[in-house]
Amino acid sequence: MTAALLACDWGTTNLRAWTLDARGGVVADRDFPGLGVAKLKPGEAEARFRDEVRPALSAERLPAMLCGMVGSNLGWTLAPYADAPADLDDLAARLKAVDGPDWIRIVPGVRWAGFNGQGDVMRGEETQLFGWLAAEPERGRGRRLVCHPGTHAKWMLVEDGRLTRFVTAMTGELFAVLKTHSVLKSEVAADDMAAFDAGVAAAGAGDALAARLFTARARVVGEGRPAEETPSYLSGLLIGAEVAATPALLGCTGDEPVSLLGDAKLCGLYARALAARGIEADVHDGEAAAVAGLFALYERVRP
Repeated sequence: MTAALLACDWGTTNLRAWTLDARGGVVADRDFPGLGVAKLKPGEAEARFRDEVRPALSAERLPAMLCGMVGSNLGWTLAPYADAPADLDDLAARLKAVDGPDWIRIVPGVRWAGFNGQGDVMRGEETQLFGWLAAEPERGRGRRLVCHPGTHAKWMLVEDGRLTRFVTAMTGELFAVLKTHSVLKSEVAADDMAAFDAGVAAAGAGDALAARLFTARARVVGEGRPAEETPSYLSGLLIGAEVAATPALLGCTGDEPVSLLGDAKLCGLYARALAARGIEADVHDGEAAAVAGLFALYERVRP
């Protein structure tokens, strides 16, 4: 296979890159954990991309399509958001061209007024979403609820192929902060599915989360549960509260099936929490969706 495009998902902590052939098939791929935009100095992205990313994939002369935080004020150059409702063509129309002799485009990300009028934004997840939609035309018909678990989980409402509304839940970041810097901190990170399930049950309807969180400590010091269970219990409680309460912020009834898009292990935990509430969920690979999204955008604007 001959490479025709360099595609990159360039986030805060990591850069994932692929070369794709003329039909979107992966020719080669590479991780660059040291090149997350949060680790770069201002103005450094261009040189690191030219001197490290391109040579590593023998892609010095290829056109490039980039998504993620590389288009933020922390990244290479600012790619202004597209406004929801938005579809793939709206993103293609707002791709940011990088100054210079090479053909490089950055995906803009999406913003919305937010469930409470205070605004919401995403960068990177929209590319995965539209790649997932492009992979199966049937997904672009009707109404679908899609969740992208992660540090900042995204719940996205798709109607006839358009991203109409979305909500960000800082569940992953909250878990990390509580596990590391709070009274719930723990050095142990072993998976304990029984404790996870107990946390999901303790999440209830997802309300009064601050009060429910303290049960992670009370069950240890007051009920004698092993402290080693706390991280799994805390994970279940946070994810359980998220899946219970977040869909309503999008105007959903809470019993709609959910398509989970992202890391397989994390999606599996969300599927488990959803199943405990009697909600169907299907899991899809986020990396494959990112590749499909970047290629679908390239097809619309290729030089």
